[in-house]
Amino acid sequence: MSEAALARPLAAAGGRLWILPPLLVLTGLFFYPLSLIATQALTGDGTTVSLDHFAAVFRSGLFLGALWHTAWIAVAASAGCLMLGFAIALVLSFVPFPGAKEIARFIDTFIALPTFLAALAFTFIYGSAGVVNGALVELFGFETPPVDFLYSPWGVILAEITVYTPFVLRPLMAAFSLIEASQIEVASSLGARAPRIVRQIILPAAMPALLAGGSLCLLLTVNEFGIVLFIGAKGVITLPLLVYDKAIQEFDYTAACVIAVINVALSLSLYLVYRAVIARVGGRNAGVV
Repeated sequence: MSEAALARPLAAAGGRLWILPPLLVLTGLFFYPLSLIATQALTGDGTTVSLDHFAAVFRSGLFLGALWHTAWIAVAASAGCLMLGFAIALVLSFVPFPGAKEIARFIDTFIALPTFLAALAFTFIYGSAGVVNGALVELFGFETPPVDFLYSPWGVILAEITVYTPFVLRPLMAAFSLIEASQIEVASSLGARAPRIVRQIILPAAMPALLAGGSLCLLLTVNEFGIVLFIGAKGVITLPLLVYDKAIQEFDYTAACVIAVINVALSLSLYLVYRAVIARVGGRNAGVV
């Protein structure tokens, strides 16, 4: 047997060993803690596996309310990200003006910022003692701050739209860059107006990017914690915030673990949907999301 032929199986055997370090790291940092959470959820403080803790959580009105808030806030914020991202991408891509590229890069920087920063900025602007309310009270003599939407679900939704719109904008900008200008020019020369061009040419080309960006926003908003906690909207409790309340404030670790497992299952389901959308999109826009 030649040395080259002998080296191939040895290299293959050695290559398989390289999986051990990342596997050990994942086991220590992810799989083991997750198994402890799942064990606590299934057994509580005992040793017998039971679904009674899950049944108790599902009967809880607080949990059902948190599930409802999580779902509808995520859907509303994702829809807002899609509409705002589509509108901004249209302007930046098809309405040329000086500084368009710089504005697009500036919006991209929002991806690198912590999410609570948007909540902090909104508090300074729209909070009870914020700039807007301070100016209105001083000008018109209101006894109470007239702008109070921030401490409601709409404040959370608006902050999440501000933070996560770039996740829609980036794939849309890439999709729009693939549209040939000649298509729009021909349609325009044949008498098609802007709304029809958007509906029949631009929107079909943007649909894969919209699906991918929208599903990613949905995944991220379902797990959003910092914005909800920082704004402190009255009566707005989502699943991540409920886990925090149960574990840190009430010391009910079993209920916290049960809710955490449900939240993880929901997140994994949305992630599978996101990956399915990416796979469906294929090579057209998947590489830019």
